[in-house]
Order: sequence, then structure tokens, then C-alpha cells
Amino acid sequence: MIEIRKSRSSDGERAVEIWRRAVDATHDFLSSQDREAIDEMVCGFLPQAPLWLAVDDNDYPLAFMFIEDGHMQALFVDPAYRGTGIGAALVRHGLTLHPQMTTDVNEQNGQAVGFYEKMGFKQIGRSPVDDQGRPYPLIHLEYRS
Repeated sequence: MIEIRKSRSSDGERAVEIWRRAVDATHDFLSSQDREAIDEMVCGFLPQAPLWLAVDDNDYPLAFMFIEDGHMQALFVDPAYRGTGIGAALVRHGLTLHPQMTTDVNEQNGQAVGFYEKMGFKQIGRSPVDDQGRPYPLIHLEYRS
């Protein structure tokens, strides 16, 4: 049974591990230099971030979501647990907190784009670069029931 709970300081290392494993599995479009730079930022941020975690019966984190001001900044699922509904459960939880939730997704991450569309998100815009000005276009999405 999956439970969704707020993160604790002891979850930081596992959150970084989930992020790395998920990015390795889905973000093959990143240059190695950009991957390293983003990894450094993530390692400095995730351990203290107020995350929502999906945990198993042993309280082991399998996925996480970060929402700030109604915008889902991050959703990452350990690849070993993809396709099990964990990501959808986190998104549904987020929507109970923020019914008009928005998010951005890398255009090159076709699996994620399809996931969000299936969850009911609609494209409301596009940026030719990511938030740091890197050449990774973002699709801006908003949930519409």
C-alpha cells in the first residue's frame, strides 16, 4: 500500500537518489555538462525541500513531488516503480491541494508529456529554453478538469 506524506530531513539522500535514477532513465537529451550542473543544484536543494513523498509499507520513498505556490516544480518516480500508478497518485494528491495546479515539462521528455496529458493537463504555453536559459524547451501545462 502506498502512502503519501511530507518529507523529513532524513529523506533527503533518498530524494536525490530518486531524482538521479529518474533523470538517467528519462532525460537522455541533457548534455553531460548540463546534467552535472543541474545535479549540483539538486543536491543543494532537495534534501531541505518540502516534498510530498510516496512511500511503501516500510516507509521507503519511491517517488516525490515538489509544489510551490500551486505550481508543481518537480515530480520524479524511481524507475523501478514507474507504471505502478505512484506518479498519478502524487499528482491527484497535489490536485486536492491546488485544483488549478500548473507544471512545466521538458518537450523532449515525451513520456512525461503524455503522462500529464492523460492526467488532464492542457498546454497553455511553451518556452524555447528552460528556466536557466538552457536549450531544453519547456511546455507549460495547467490542470483542467
